[in-house]
Amino acid sequence: MNKELMEALDILEREKEISKETLFEAIENSLLTACKNHFGKADNVKVEIKRDTCDFLVYAEKEVVPTKDDVEDDCLQIALEDAKALSKKAQVGDILNVEIKSKEFGRIATQNAKNVILQKIREEERSVIYNQYYEKEKDVVTGVVQRYVGRNISVNLGKADAMLSENEQVKGEAFKPTERIKVYILEVKNTPKGPRINVSRTHPELVKRLFEAEVTEIKDGTVEIKSIAREAGSRTKIAVWSNNPNVDAVGACVGMNGARVNAIVEELRGEKIDIVPWDENPGNLIQNSLSPAKVVAVFADPDEKTAKVVVPDYQLSLAIGKEGQNARLAARLTGYKIDIKSETQAKDAPGFRYEDYMDDDYEDGEYYEDSDTEYEE
Repeated sequence: MNKELMEALDILEREKEISKETLFEAIENSLLTACKNHFGKADNVKVEIKRDTCDFLVYAEKEVVPTKDDVEDDCLQIALEDAKALSKKAQVGDILNVEIKSKEFGRIATQNAKNVILQKIREEERSVIYNQYYEKEKDVVTGVVQRYVGRNISVNLGKADAMLSENEQVKGEAFKPTERIKVYILEVKNTPKGPRINVSRTHPELVKRLFEAEVTEIKDGTVEIKSIAREAGSRTKIAVWSNNPNVDAVGACVGMNGARVNAIVEELRGEKIDIVPWDENPGNLIQNSLSPAKVVAVFADPDEKTAKVVVPDYQLSLAIGKEGQNARLAARLTGYKIDIKSETQAKDAPGFRYEDYMDDDYEDGEYYEDSDTEYEE
């Protein structure tokens, strides 16, 4: 019996990651519950379980009284005559430990004891799963698509199911059951029914975590992702910086023949990714962020967080992007409100002068100029 109990505890500890000590406490509480159901009270009942052998002893602490007529409560008192049968040294007034045979418990008491153990195991199992996934909050995990629940998707993460809500799904993405996908854990909540895990496929941090997993230089801190802007399912821009002058940040992220970035693009179902170098100079950063468009000049106001950008006439549509996407992502990436004009538009703008973009009185970092472009009134 005790050997089987020990084996059962070992299995629970190994498979459900519930500590033996917690299980021992559950057994102790179940025996106390059984005593309370059997005798009506268990205030003076104690349970001892040997952790190494699983041998257990249930006993009640009873006060020794002179005669059976003096016994007012069988649960709390024992006559001297009966006490002597258990211990020859027993004296009136002593507290004697009287063993309780658990085999004598009735069916209802036994069932209640069983329920206490099962309830504790369920609670601990939920707690273990919650702690396990709470540590992974704000991280990326791989899950298996289970089924559609309305417009939401149930994703199995291994020991728990997560919910990919409609708002966190990329428009146009469709998944089949048993398909493996990577998701970003937004939040893990502890509820009476177990942990509730909300995941996302649209969060910008998903792209960041995928790069951290794919690019060794980002993982070890050589390359940093300074900023990221994403329109899920369409395009993402990231600005990267290298702490080592001998390491090309953009090249490290792209990988040999684009292997690294292509692996991430494939995971994101073809979402385009622009990788640009970070620059402390806001003018240079804005120019980089508008890639692949060529920029003639940039005037950035760090205080107002605004920037005026001039691009060649034939590059205007490229700089703005389809439905303004390129300019919008560049603004998010840099944190600046960007006003883009073509050279013709800039010349026709009231009060515009090319010299303003080449004035040496501007503080360093407030503007970028293309040295290959000639300016004419």
